[in-house]
Amino acid sequence: METVATSKGQVVIPSKIRRKLGIEEGTYIQIDLDEINKRIILTPITREYVHSLRGKYKGKGLMKALMAEKKREKEY
Repeated sequence: METVATSKGQVVIPSKIRRKLGIEEGTYIQIDLDEINKRIILTPITREYVHSLRGKYKGKGLMKALMAEKKREKEY
């Protein structure tokens, strides 16, 4: 499937793909760039996607790091 970019850089995701991926109005979409292969990767942030991340970073200390970063931001 193909789509065309507007003058503002907007593109339309075809309805067939939106339905398949559960993309609805207001769905956040993560945009990544694969510079090596020159590709744009769009990942819809749906409930299923968030659930798939559960436990992935367990034991990495990310929450402590996030809290420390937030504390530093408040100090400035």
